[in-house]
Amino acid sequence: MTLTREIKTGVTWVGAIDWDRRLFDALIPLPDGTSYNSYLIQGSEKTALIDPVDESMVDVLLGNLGALGIERIDYIIAQHAEQDHSGGLKRLLEIYPDAKVVGSARCLDLLKEFGLVDNDSVQEAKDGEMLSLGDKSLEFIHAPWVHWPDTIFTYLAKERILFTCDFLGSHLATSDLFAVDEAAVYRAAKRYYAEIMMPFRQSINRHLARIEDLQIDIIAPSHGPLYGRPEFILDAYRDWASDRVKNQVVLPYVSMHGSTRIMADYFVDALISRGVAVKRFDLTDYDVGELAESLVDAATVVIGTPTILAGAHPLALYAAVLANALRPKTRYASIIGSFGWGGKMLEQITVALPNLKLQLLDPVIAKGRPKEADFKALDRLAEEISVMHREL
Repeated sequence: MTLTREIKTGVTWVGAIDWDRRLFDALIPLPDGTSYNSYLIQGSEKTALIDPVDESMVDVLLGNLGALGIERIDYIIAQHAEQDHSGGLKRLLEIYPDAKVVGSARCLDLLKEFGLVDNDSVQEAKDGEMLSLGDKSLEFIHAPWVHWPDTIFTYLAKERILFTCDFLGSHLATSDLFAVDEAAVYRAAKRYYAEIMMPFRQSINRHLARIEDLQIDIIAPSHGPLYGRPEFILDAYRDWASDRVKNQVVLPYVSMHGSTRIMADYFVDALISRGVAVKRFDLTDYDVGELAESLVDAATVVIGTPTILAGAHPLALYAAVLANALRPKTRYASIIGSFGWGGKMLEQITVALPNLKLQLLDPVIAKGRPKEADFKALDRLAEEISVMHREL
């Protein structure tokens, strides 16, 4: 069975929908699957293919091309070397041996390192360079660090289509070619931004500014549905990548014998009673993607942990390492938890957050079961957070 869908005259989606994939990079949960978008551009003289899909789906891509009767491809545009975009290259070059693989110099070097291309099959795409297909021309826009250093965008000016690779995409398997259910797409795109794009927020702002003056009718990412209303996703990214934070606390916590859970329960109620929104995650059973998504807007992160073997619980430490890697725009952080006979839990959590430019608020650490003084300290922390949030 093949599936191809025309976007505009001479521009066809020929990719693959991966309904069943549930994990990406051995790390990121995919509750809604994903897609590997590949686009066939047929000009009056030349034909180009943008992004050659994941290796697991190359037979689907080849089937789609075969159904269209495509006997020659002149250019394969590799917008990004990561294998979910480039994995099908080797098979494609076997079927279309005369095709030139076009990408940034950094991308081509990576593809060679991955054993997917050789020197005879590549052609560098310089920033701002045009590639003519006859009555259609592709313009290449270098977009490093979204999220690798090799990425390019491809702009089809006459048709006003911007192909953005990972940028502005979403892990979402859907029968809709375009973003029809915008609420569902917004959530998937925000989660995708949090997991993949958020550490590169400053680069994202630069690239948003760079494409601002382009005339765009359609944004075509490499994952998820296309956008026939570009401002929908552009406005979302402008918000997520801005310095604005929301009146929200993210509370990832773990409890071994109940003490930290009691503190988390009390602290959540103390925040809510002061008008502060809370997103709470039990680290023994949670979705890492949902935790990442919650960090996009939150003004404050509070990590809850007991002490185990003189240190922080490994799950709490992992949450700190994850937040540090994702580099959210969070302004404040603190720690709540408990200990028995001592340890270095506070130092471990604090040291795990070097990338975050935030203010550390005084922690609340109970010895054993939390007592009246500990609950008062939690009230003090909740009040301090609510005041700081109002001042933002």
